[in-house]
Amino acid sequence: MMSARIPRNPEPGGGNTSPEAAASAAQPPIDEPRAAWAVGTVMAAIPCSARDAGRVLGAAARAAGVTSAELAAAMAADARGVAMPARVERALHRAVAAARALPPRAAYIGLMPSRARTAEVLEEFRGCQSRLTDAPSDMRARQALDDAAYTLCVLLGRTGVHDAVLAAEEHLTTGAGGGPSPAAGSGGVRR
Repeated sequence: MMSARIPRNPEPGGGNTSPEAAASAAQPPIDEPRAAWAVGTVMAAIPCSARDAGRVLGAAARAAGVTSAELAAAMAADARGVAMPARVERALHRAVAAARALPPRAAYIGLMPSRARTAEVLEEFRGCQSRLTDAPSDMRARQALDDAAYTLCVLLGRTGVHDAVLAAEEHLTTGAGGGPSPAAGSGGVRR
């Protein structure tokens, strides 16, 4: 059974350490590749921007009482088959669920894009999401997903990526998306 905190590797040599070394060992250095992988994993799972993924990870770390580096380490270990501590896993699941929860929709004011353009942008977003799922620490894949998410949000007039994805899917299936479709006789100009 894992301890409540993620175990740290002991100093090589295992002998006496200076007070400065002991102080720096209190907070493990942030493992950038592991942190990038954790951010990419959350971006692909929710979906969300890199900034929002960092916020989700920070909230989960605070709720679990661990550092962001420890959370990333637990996530990486979990991906290799080593179970996360229960409270870390619960905190991460709660933070992801909170990020997926949508605020009440405001009335959409404006023209909806054509279904063809919506399908094109959503397909690009899904492709970027798939690439990031395959390689969560790939910075180019993260940037591509961030760019595609931004385009989708702007196209559909949404502030959250998850909301924009749902609005795009709704627009493609029903012709709606929080407001009237241009094809539904609203007098809108097709793009």
